[in-house]
Amino acid sequence: MSTQIAVRLPDAMVAALDRAVADGRAPSRAAIVGSALEREMRRLAAEHDALLLEQQGAPDDLDAVVAWTATTVDLGD
Repeated sequence: MSTQIAVRLPDAMVAALDRAVADGRAPSRAAIVGSALEREMRRLAAEHDALLLEQQGAPDDLDAVVAWTATTVDLGD
């Protein structure tokens, strides 16, 4: 399902979208805009994750594995 929305863009940006579609680099204006929004949403999510890591530190969920490996596995030559 999709919802149509109206977005105002600068003329130069619309011209660039149209060139990309005309050159075959994208199937439609909507495809380019959708792809750009997906990238931005991933960037925002990564930025949020980085902020959480900065505030809370990295989780120590592998400490038990490291301890077990250090006492069980022979890493000798």
